[in-house]
Amino acid sequence: MDNRAGEMEVFIRVAELGSFSEAGRKLHLSPSAVSKLVTRIEDRLTTRLLVRSTRGLQLTPEGEMYLTRARRVIDEIDDAERTVASGGKAAPRGRLRINASIAFGIMYVQPLIPAFLERYPEVELDFSLTDGIIDLLEERADIAIRSGALPDSSLKARKLIESYRMVVASPDYLVRHGQPNHPDDLVGHNCLRFNFPLPLNEWAFRTPETGEQFNRTISGNFLCDNGPSMRRMCLSGLGIARLGRFHVQGDINAGTLVEILPDWNPRDEQLIHAVFAGHEHLAGRIRAFVDFLADNIAA
Repeated sequence: MDNRAGEMEVFIRVAELGSFSEAGRKLHLSPSAVSKLVTRIEDRLTTRLLVRSTRGLQLTPEGEMYLTRARRVIDEIDDAERTVASGGKAAPRGRLRINASIAFGIMYVQPLIPAFLERYPEVELDFSLTDGIIDLLEERADIAIRSGALPDSSLKARKLIESYRMVVASPDYLVRHGQPNHPDDLVGHNCLRFNFPLPLNEWAFRTPETGEQFNRTISGNFLCDNGPSMRRMCLSGLGIARLGRFHVQGDINAGTLVEILPDWNPRDEQLIHAVFAGHEHLAGRIRAFVDFLADNIAA
């Protein structure tokens, strides 16, 4: 039987170091032996995983995919062996890659990281923020934290909080431009918009008397790709925004933002989930982080 796990470990080290010679030095192998092992993988897969460039070795798209899967395989082997050796009580360890939406990540996830790493010091946490929709495999993320409806997929999800969006503006903006009393009044206002292809520039409303729901397309002279920038512009008095309640409730409590058209708000659910690739042998560090996040946010 060939030692594919060993080959994967070599490939992972080459990809991380970007050099056959550096990988060989770490693994106590000659550069030619490392190169031959990588070539053996490529021959078996009949595809190129690495290409040489002026900057060293670069992963092809297939190489990126193989690296992601190889890391998971090696991590699962490591977890299995440590769990058995410790009688089922092995502490989570290894690299954990988290990708969160910007506002929620800054407000809820980031403050919990020090306590998580103190509890699980053998975990190496790689944390990134983006408001775009990501592919867990392509971005090499173990967990993505996102709001809104989840598409059907093989991914597992753990609900973290329930929220809804609110239309808000600063008191200063309302003094200067007047307060809308009907969604149709937004036509005369500067409405702040997102610039990524999601249906967030059509704002949802509900008629107070009948409960009928409808949308209004809004317009304005500022666009951005994340909630914190939108909130800052709204606080500055630039215009009206529609943001998650979890993001602006503190500003409303402080009086620096005001909810407008509250009677027209459909309060459509905005669920925020931790999403991850679920299977029978879920890595301990993934399970530990999702449980830690859910427990602490609930508290």
